[in-house]
Amino acid sequence: MKVFDLELLDSHYYIKRSTIAEKISFNNRTFYAKFERINEPLTPLLLEQHLHREYTIAVPLLQNNHTDYLLIEYKGHEYQRFYHLVKHLFQTLEIENYSIYQGKDRERLQVFIRVDRLTLEEADKQLQTFSDALKEKMTKKWKTLPSLNLPEDYNIVTLPYAVYDGNLQ
Repeated sequence: MKVFDLELLDSHYYIKRSTIAEKISFNNRTFYAKFERINEPLTPLLLEQHLHREYTIAVPLLQNNHTDYLLIEYKGHEYQRFYHLVKHLFQTLEIENYSIYQGKDRERLQVFIRVDRLTLEEADKQLQTFSDALKEKMTKKWKTLPSLNLPEDYNIVTLPYAVYDGNLQ
């Protein structure tokens, strides 16, 4: 399924529920998921309903323990500073294949970095490097996905709502 310029996995999707949809045990921890897995392909109608905020839809980042995207999701009031910091960091690291989107609200940015079929371990290691570099410049108010510390059904991303160009309010 193509969402903006992202080619996301669409073999199944997740829909956010108002109550706990599933209890997941992972590495001696218990996770309570509000996203219910739907084992059907994502449809253009569902995408449209998501963009109109009728449903909150998420898609998996992992397939067979591999990913095509690394995600840094920021949530905080310094989202414009974060935007410019990420652009500068990626310019310094000569990373050109990334996109930044507006999340559910204006203080949520989603940075998708296109990669070539990385294993979960390789992805986690690269994301830790990016996160460490960002932490040198600002307080950590972001999460990175996919993560070794989360079960597969938590390594999902809510679909973005708009392309972010640094000027949205």
